Amino acid sequence: MRFVSYLLLLAVVIVGVSFATLNSESVVINYYIGQAKMALSFLLVLAFAGGCVIGLLVGIWFYLKVRFKNRGLTYQLRMAEKEVQNLRNIPLQDRH
Repeated sequence: MRFVSYLLLLAVVIVGVSFATLNSESVVINYYIGQAKMALSFLLVLAFAGGCVIGLLVGIWFYLKVRFKNRGLTYQLRMAEKEVQNLRNIPLQDRH
């Protein structure tokens, strides 16, 4: 299994290097403060990495939101189970 993962990693590196050599032209990036000149392949890698980081942050945000909601629901369930147990322990009184 380790050999297959190394082989897959090597294939990704080879594809990445060939992509970088095929897209080595420089492009000018204009942003609000100024401009920069960099290789097109580097710009695409930066855009992909930025998208991954933003996606991870959004995913972590939703994950934490669900975890806190789950914690609150677990607390409510424990309280409800405790109340049911207390109600079951109360002796029934028949007033006839």
